Amino acid sequence: MMSPRAFRSLLIPALLAGSVCLMPMELSPGASAQTARSAASMPPGTPMSFADLIERVSPAVVSIEAAGSVDPRGVPDLSDIPPQFREFFERFGGQGAPAQPRERRSQGSGFFISADGLLVTNEHVIAGSSEITVTLSDGSEFPAEVVGRDAATDIALLRVNGSGREFAHVSLDRTPSIRVGDWVVAVGNPFGLGGTATAGIVSAIGRPLGNTQLYTNFLQIDAPINRGNSGGPAFDLNGNVVGVNSAIFSPTGGNVGIGFAIPSDLAASVVDQLIEGGEVRRGYLGIAPQSLTADLAESLGLPRDRRGVLVAEVIAGTPAAEAGLQNGDVIIRIDGQAVNEQRELFQRIGSVPPGERVELRVIRDGRERTIRVRLSERPDAGTPSSTPEVQPSRNEVFGMSLAPADDAARERVGASGTRGLLVSGVRSDSEASRRDIRNGDVILEAGGRDVSSVEDLRAAVAAARESNRNAVLVLVARQQGGVRYVALRLDAE
Repeated sequence: MMSPRAFRSLLIPALLAGSVCLMPMELSPGASAQTARSAASMPPGTPMSFADLIERVSPAVVSIEAAGSVDPRGVPDLSDIPPQFREFFERFGGQGAPAQPRERRSQGSGFFISADGLLVTNEHVIAGSSEITVTLSDGSEFPAEVVGRDAATDIALLRVNGSGREFAHVSLDRTPSIRVGDWVVAVGNPFGLGGTATAGIVSAIGRPLGNTQLYTNFLQIDAPINRGNSGGPAFDLNGNVVGVNSAIFSPTGGNVGIGFAIPSDLAASVVDQLIEGGEVRRGYLGIAPQSLTADLAESLGLPRDRRGVLVAEVIAGTPAAEAGLQNGDVIIRIDGQAVNEQRELFQRIGSVPPGERVELRVIRDGRERTIRVRLSERPDAGTPSSTPEVQPSRNEVFGMSLAPADDAARERVGASGTRGLLVSGVRSDSEASRRDIRNGDVILEAGGRDVSSVEDLRAAVAAARESNRNAVLVLVARQQGGVRYVALRLDAE
């Protein structure tokens, strides 16, 4: 054990060092000049204190407690979200939830956007709740009711009846001009500690967050946010809300300086629709899209740097089918604006109200053409079915053991007709494995033609070689649902 004298010997130098740092201006004029130069080098507009801003906006920020029961059948699949990103989404319960409904209590933050009691929070804060309580900064409590919610963007709109009371409120910035490096101040109730403020900068703009949040490109901020900050506001230095705090990257469960906020312009658009009709209606095209990779482009005879979205499947009876879109089309523009990957397509189509037309510029057979589509309303996504184990086959191509698919195999992947090759084994060192083809998948097409036998697939490979292609394009139906194109390189076969 360290003796008191030894402890003092360590403490005293630290105090002395601190005393030197506390009094530099009294030591010499040179030190004073150096301090002045440091202050002068700070960027214009850098605040010396956030106190005035926080004092002005804090009364509009509230704590939210929600209680209810959760039906585990409604729990989303979190498999596409890296574990570190699941901190807030796991409030839904995650995978492996018990079969019986269970009690759910959650705590988050929110903020008033009108004097008559409208407030914004995250949808996941109040999901499954039957009772919502809002606590103001002065400690007063009010029950709240849901005006509308949108799980796709994780935005919910609540209303508090204050019996004529006017609530302090803030504004969502509808046209934010925020840049990487700008200051942001987060106010919320982490771990139930009310009225907590933290500051940082915008670290990145346009961050995707897994495949469950297709309609949102997040702001990444380093202002510390933790459990309970969910739904709270991120302010700019003018006191405008530029983001709604929604998720954190956290290997430990605590803050590590990487948080994510829903941009205020997107939140404002969702709020407008919730106020008007209590729900968000999104345009629906009716395709299974896939970002065009260099290998996919090359297998279609396009330049490797060609950007766009590949139509992996046109769903029967949808606007895409009625307009004449085909499997293998590459969408490169929507209403004249370039679309480079599938998230952009989801967001662009989803922002168009159902019933309106969009103009698609597509590449088919190496030629560009224009297709006009009247969008319908996006339906709810179905739940993928489970898949039993399958037995391996002796026929192998690209490291896949293949056999003609039977009706049961086609039904599991949602395929129709008599086409298809069932993948019943994949070698770990094979081209198929590198392209993430898995047991239970079904190969529907190769080289633009249906396949129902291994000979059909080998013929497509031979045709691609004769055309001096480096890869053959195959259409794969996944046992988890959905289809996608895969470019299998010929030098691997």
